[in-house]
Amino acid sequence: MQQSSQVILASGNSGKLKEFKAAFSQLNIALIPQPQSSEYNVAETGTTFIENAIIKARHASKLSGLPALADDSGLIVPALQGQPGVHSARYAGEKANDSENLDLLLHNMQGIGNREAHFYCCLAFMRHPLDPDPIIAKGLWFGEITTEAKGESGFGYDPIFWVHEQQSTAAEMPKEIKQKLSHRAQAIKQLTQEFMRLGF
Repeated sequence: MQQSSQVILASGNSGKLKEFKAAFSQLNIALIPQPQSSEYNVAETGTTFIENAIIKARHASKLSGLPALADDSGLIVPALQGQPGVHSARYAGEKANDSENLDLLLHNMQGIGNREAHFYCCLAFMRHPLDPDPIIAKGLWFGEITTEAKGESGFGYDPIFWVHEQQSTAAEMPKEIKQKLSHRAQAIKQLTQEFMRLGF
């Protein structure tokens, strides 16, 4: 990849863009967000996080003509056969909000002794839409599901995700600590190292 090559981020999320840009600051990558237009929306039809990340990266690369980076992430609860999994953002329905998803998960966990869970993040980088060998990085963050929500920061399932090392939920810990420990932070670190190894 040539110096300061543009890479499109298959997301319009400004928070994600800022986080990735900070991580890639030492690389010759100019990361840009995908346009806020409906044509960039694509159905996440995969059954795994890896499949969905590739679907999003391929779609953004095809439309933009640029290399693309996409992520797909969610919460996995082994006692619920991996739910909410790839449906984490729409666990309680296609138009469900964070609170509704969280409440449904707590309801489904009632009476279950094994409350282990982990957040999973997959990053997929495609050099072009037909890239047969996308770069894949993943991060896992282990904890367990609480019986009630605690904490005001974070989003999604953070208020019910207990992290033993911090003795708090993800929604109770300082943002700077979460950004070092989270599944996305781990995946970004892995991807950055791979980019450096490949001379990006």
